[in-house]
Amino acid sequence: MYDGSSIETLVASLRDLIARLAPGDRLPSSRDLIVRHGVGPVTVSRAIALLAAEGAVVTRPGSGTYVATRRPRPADAEPDTSWQAVALAGRQFQPERPDEQSGTPAPGTIALSGGYLHENLQPTRLLGGALARAARRPDAWHRAPAAGLSTLRTIFAQQAGGDVDPEDVLVTGGGQGALSMLFRAVAAPGDPVLVESPTYVGALAAARSAGLRPVPVPMDEHGLRPDLLADAFAMTGARLLYCQPTFHNPTGTVLAPERRGQVVDVARAAGAFVIEDDFARHLGHGRTVPRPLVADDRDGTVIHVRSLTKAASPSLRIGGVVARGPVMRRLLGMRRVDDFFIARPLQEAAVELLSTPAWDRHLRTLATALNHRCAVLADALARELPDWTLLQLPEGGLHLWLRLPAGLTEADIADAVPAHRVAVNLGHQYFAAEPPAAHLRLGFAAAAEPADLVEAAARLAAAASRPRSADD
Repeated sequence: MYDGSSIETLVASLRDLIARLAPGDRLPSSRDLIVRHGVGPVTVSRAIALLAAEGAVVTRPGSGTYVATRRPRPADAEPDTSWQAVALAGRQFQPERPDEQSGTPAPGTIALSGGYLHENLQPTRLLGGALARAARRPDAWHRAPAAGLSTLRTIFAQQAGGDVDPEDVLVTGGGQGALSMLFRAVAAPGDPVLVESPTYVGALAAARSAGLRPVPVPMDEHGLRPDLLADAFAMTGARLLYCQPTFHNPTGTVLAPERRGQVVDVARAAGAFVIEDDFARHLGHGRTVPRPLVADDRDGTVIHVRSLTKAASPSLRIGGVVARGPVMRRLLGMRRVDDFFIARPLQEAAVELLSTPAWDRHLRTLATALNHRCAVLADALARELPDWTLLQLPEGGLHLWLRLPAGLTEADIADAVPAHRVAVNLGHQYFAAEPPAAHLRLGFAAAAEPADLVEAAARLAAAASRPRSADD
């Protein structure tokens, strides 16, 4: 029986004793305390546990209980979380190196960083109407199926093309959540995962948090190189490739037509999966977008990931995974452990959004806007920073990828841009290994207006020309 009063009495007595002892002194044994205070062993055990939780004592199995080192804490002292280093030992998590400009930007800062649309490019009225209609459905707040609403799965299957069936689709909470689930489902901690070099920062973070070892495979202007991919599979024994064949982040590259089948064939020959991150399918700049790799894959080699978030709103956390065979059953099993299902109102809103002609009109308007913004920023950079190398003018996506000239480092830019009120993404974080050169990723969708992009290029030029000391 739990005797709270006995425990409290014993704890109070031991606190008095501890106050008279020095740090490191040994407390009476549990047997002595039982005899001295006339309590049971459970009471003693719980009292010691409470004192240990307070930091008053330290227990050493097989040795006894000792007075802990006293650390005076003023009333206004900062909270001390140092104890967590011990509590978390053995459960290591390797986060990505933080973006040096991840803090709150100064007022007036022009954002060339980030990966979402500015709110004036988002279909906010369309989203509001879709969510309102979804909320009026009689079953809007019912439990959703684990795999997702059949209507939404059907839409995603049709968009994937080929012979993809709705049963091959799992609705997810956006693309990032899908990647986290897939890295845990397909590979085991310690396994290598092949990635393009450079690649999406969030994928590197998700892979590492799953305990995987990202191994870079070089790209060129036509995308991932199949010859080096085959070498990487052979050398590492990897059974997983993560890639972005369409409007790659950060470079904007589209995998060349002749390479698309080759990449899948190389992976199939290695007995490996390909995670195709198709996050930017709705972010084309008006030209024809190539078919997803999964549309021409019948054997379950390709696991396809798509998302509505990038083309709509950061808070429309709806995506989908296309997978065939045992891997889909594994994903469904993980869903029932991780989160049971994706919120039904959000799924219903996605169905409403995708089922209206206004969504197609939004995508056409967005394509025109992104194409214009891309050209505006590229032209401004060519005028203001002619010695910076734009590696490719993309036909889709949200970013430009630039190589800095010799003698100018990413650290130089990181130090200089805050004073000039422009935010950028530094290139080193997009590489799984040592970067071959200094790069920046510059976005053209997060600024409020195209004119801001011209001003941002001028500010970058001023930042790049800042005199640097010999110690820089």
